[in-house]
Amino acid sequence: MYKNLKIVALITTLAMVFVQIGGALVTKTGSAEGCGDSWPLCHGQVIPSDWPMETIIEIAHRGVSGIAIILLAILCIMAWRQIPEKRETKFLVIVSFGFIIIQSLIGAAAVVGIWEGDFVLAAHFGISLICFAAVFLLTLLIFEVDLKFDATRLKVGSFLRYNTIFVTIYIYLVVYSGALVRHTDSSLACLSWPHCKPGHIMPTNFYEAVQMGHRALAGVAIIWVLLIMIHAIRHYSEYRVIEYGWIIAFTLIMLQMITGLLSVFTMVNIFIALLHALFITLLFGLLCYFIMLLSRTK
Repeated sequence: MYKNLKIVALITTLAMVFVQIGGALVTKTGSAEGCGDSWPLCHGQVIPSDWPMETIIEIAHRGVSGIAIILLAILCIMAWRQIPEKRETKFLVIVSFGFIIIQSLIGAAAVVGIWEGDFVLAAHFGISLICFAAVFLLTLLIFEVDLKFDATRLKVGSFLRYNTIFVTIYIYLVVYSGALVRHTDSSLACLSWPHCKPGHIMPTNFYEAVQMGHRALAGVAIIWVLLIMIHAIRHYSEYRVIEYGWIIAFTLIMLQMITGLLSVFTMVNIFIALLHALFITLLFGLLCYFIMLLSRTK
């Protein structure tokens, strides 16, 4: 049942992952100006005459984003028609498609110079993250229709409920701070870990402050997720979706920390940097799924 819908949902979710990673790749490699200030053309041409690596990366990211928009439009139409009885369907359809359009417009505005500024551009990754989360939840919702998982059977206390909501909001702020690190070129402002420089615990300039601020926010997030995981293991062992889910969440945030640490020691290795973006994307999607489940519980 819903075979075609499931296939489209999986492909669209995978495409959105590539959009997230592609955006991080564009920023990390400094390829944002790979097509100059032209959009949707590249250097004012449909097919540019020169193909340096920055141009290839930028065109590839635009192509993947365009394919993702088409796939998402198809998914939204199919989901709206086939599973309208699910209360989250229409909301997720509107959010996912609305935010991918906003994301595309911001990207285009940045290219042509309408929307500039590191603090503004850092929001681009956060907007695409919300879009991914909505697509991810829609996909899980589609598969959940067949499994007939009844979340109303879950009995969740106030501690888990409110901490899940607040830690998700907090991690979104951590994501923004990480995007700000990339857009302000602060990735290598501090070449030691966990402190910034030998003999310097506190930052001495703006770039070090951005880097150390992100580390501090991430450290709080790790401790917070750890405490929630311990609580879930102790009090919700009968609900595998909660117990295992929070174990996975803690694993993802630890992988996020490790790749962040390795980024410093490897002078921002591109592969590690992309894994860093991938892990936070998956973590945020998982936390949003927890919130969706909690919205159905008593």
